[in-house]
Amino acid sequence: MSNPVDDFRNVRRERIGAQGQNSELKRSADAFMHQSIPAGYSYNFEWLGRPIIQYPQDIMAMQELIWTVQPDIIIETGIAHGGTVLFHASMLQLLGGDRKTVSIDIDIREHNRKEIEAHPVFKNVTMLEGSSISLDIVDAVFSLAKGRTNPMVILDSNHTHEHVLREMELYAPLVKKGSYMVVFDTIVELLSEQASADRPWGPGNNPMTAVDAFLKTNDRFVPDTEIDNKLMFSVAPRGYLKCVKDM
Repeated sequence: MSNPVDDFRNVRRERIGAQGQNSELKRSADAFMHQSIPAGYSYNFEWLGRPIIQYPQDIMAMQELIWTVQPDIIIETGIAHGGTVLFHASMLQLLGGDRKTVSIDIDIREHNRKEIEAHPVFKNVTMLEGSSISLDIVDAVFSLAKGRTNPMVILDSNHTHEHVLREMELYAPLVKKGSYMVVFDTIVELLSEQASADRPWGPGNNPMTAVDAFLKTNDRFVPDTEIDNKLMFSVAPRGYLKCVKDM
């Protein structure tokens, strides 16, 4: 006798696979991305009252990952207005138990810090101010992660190749088989130079080039292409990296 829950999931998996081969749908998704980024589309959304600066598709993908992986600690680089801090904290509180969020930014602006710390889901959050690749910050993160059995790492700070590659090298050892290291804004590689003309990153120097370089020397992680096929448009294509091997 078939199981209707499994049947639904199997049909969904087949549909997602077919989407990855749908060239017309992919062209439409690419067109939306190229039009929506200069329009500032990602700045339109909030999570529990704080700007989250993400595409809804990526927020949905992250909640699926967190619910499936059930990490006991999430380490994220990049805080901005704090929406992702509260998103991760609220998801971990839904999971219950002893779980923690560690959020890092080189400049936590005082008005943002005040709003984040006053939020009702802020408990079990630690914010660290400093460069995510400085040894003192890395040491602090590893200290906070000590004894944790299932960390998840999310990288969304400085988007230059050198910085992101170094973040990946430093924080990848925390991630265990079955969990994820998610690298945001890999989309920069697929955009025009004008899209990042006022930034120190751009085509040829961005998170996607860092991911490609990292994967050449690290076989513990693989891009989760099912997520890419599911979302169709995302700021993190090939950036959802699943850990498939233990250290």
